[in-house]
Amino acid sequence: MSLIHDDFLLTTKAARRLYHEYAENEPIYDYHTHLPVDEMARDQKFETIAHIWLGGDHYKWRAMRANGIPESHVTGNAPWKEKFLAFAKTVPHTLRNPLYHWTALELKRFFGIDEPLNEKTAESIWNRCNEQLATPEYSCRNLLSRSNVRVVCSTDDPTDTLEHHQAVAKLSDFPVKVYPTFRPDAGMRLEDVPAWNTWVDKLAGITGQACDTLDSFLQGIRQRHDFFHSIGGRLSDHGLTNMDTETATDAEAKSIFDQARAGKALSAEAITRFRSYLMLYFGQLDAEKGWTKQLHLGALRNTNARLFKSLGRDIGCDSIDDPSHAQGLRFYLDTLEQRGHLPKVVLYNLHPKDNYIFSTIIGNYQGNENGVAGRLQFGSGWWFLDCLEGMEWQINALSSTGLLSHFVGMLTDSRSFLSPPRHEYFRRILCNLIGRDMENGLVPDDYELVGGMVKRICYANAHAYFGMDVARG
Repeated sequence: MSLIHDDFLLTTKAARRLYHEYAENEPIYDYHTHLPVDEMARDQKFETIAHIWLGGDHYKWRAMRANGIPESHVTGNAPWKEKFLAFAKTVPHTLRNPLYHWTALELKRFFGIDEPLNEKTAESIWNRCNEQLATPEYSCRNLLSRSNVRVVCSTDDPTDTLEHHQAVAKLSDFPVKVYPTFRPDAGMRLEDVPAWNTWVDKLAGITGQACDTLDSFLQGIRQRHDFFHSIGGRLSDHGLTNMDTETATDAEAKSIFDQARAGKALSAEAITRFRSYLMLYFGQLDAEKGWTKQLHLGALRNTNARLFKSLGRDIGCDSIDDPSHAQGLRFYLDTLEQRGHLPKVVLYNLHPKDNYIFSTIIGNYQGNENGVAGRLQFGSGWWFLDCLEGMEWQINALSSTGLLSHFVGMLTDSRSFLSPPRHEYFRRILCNLIGRDMENGLVPDDYELVGGMVKRICYANAHAYFGMDVARG
């Protein structure tokens, strides 16, 4: 039997019914990705399967390095076909890694290829995929459209012009809404004062604000936040190791800002207090506009100094950190709540030991005068946790401590236009977990009740929660 068959991952009758009747055909609301919007604007076509698969996928890069593939064939200058053959050589070694399932799903769903990728099949699969990629149906916009994607949210620096978002928004023949996400991490990286000043200068240039005082700097950030809103953005995002437990006063923040603009190195305490000051300001901006804030916490980034110096960020050399989160999250969320500035929030942890910390802390800040259900969310298994086991852990923690029924579901966090099947992967895992509970008598044998919840988690909850217009399907 083929690995990817109709009932892949569905081990019970209830799971199969939940998936096929309630989950399978729901649209996709991909509210956190790193997809390049410039490629959507020009409707990029891909020369080979290697270009679309290996061009920016750090999951694959990590696996290839672990399989002894030289860097020349991972991120280096080796010919694309040789890179593909190196990945094909790696795939058989990814058993029990989600890459094995994702590879099989993408080959079958997009290319109709129902055989494993390995050294023996690589040449044939290379030719068949490339033949199809050469046709108009395989442009990046068509790949999203045929995957039943309704919404894609990219990840964008506040200084981005968003010109490509504006171009995509004008397309009358593209049934996918594409929105920016405001990610101001560069504005808080005061560990590298020269790089931070370069970013502030760029902010000044695009806003016309001098950014020579804290007030004009904050006004410049607000101006860009307003601009993102005008383009349709309703999400912010922050990638931090952990949340801080203290913050600067206004006077302290002005002093720290002035020192940094003067090029002076800052103490670790000053950096922490200024970062927290900015994060509270970002929360205020989000709350004022009814946005949702995403907090991605717990990554240990750029750990291979040699590769970081030669290749930069996001090259597959990050891992799980082990910081303490409870007190920092309490300080941040409670300070915003006391100030009346707590927006909707989605929390993502990278260390599985923190599942119950994250899933319980959101329960302390649910509910407000607007009656938003699931105002704070425990986000889906992220990064190293978007595997079968990691997603089950997240679902179990959320179910045990909160209301799974209001969960906003899956996202791809991907840079690849072949990633939509990761939603299918999540949906099958969700249905299998809940279907097993149904057959074990742990939840009612009521498909209207249970199936309705599954269906909402797949799409409707995200649609209602994030408040962005969607394409008509």
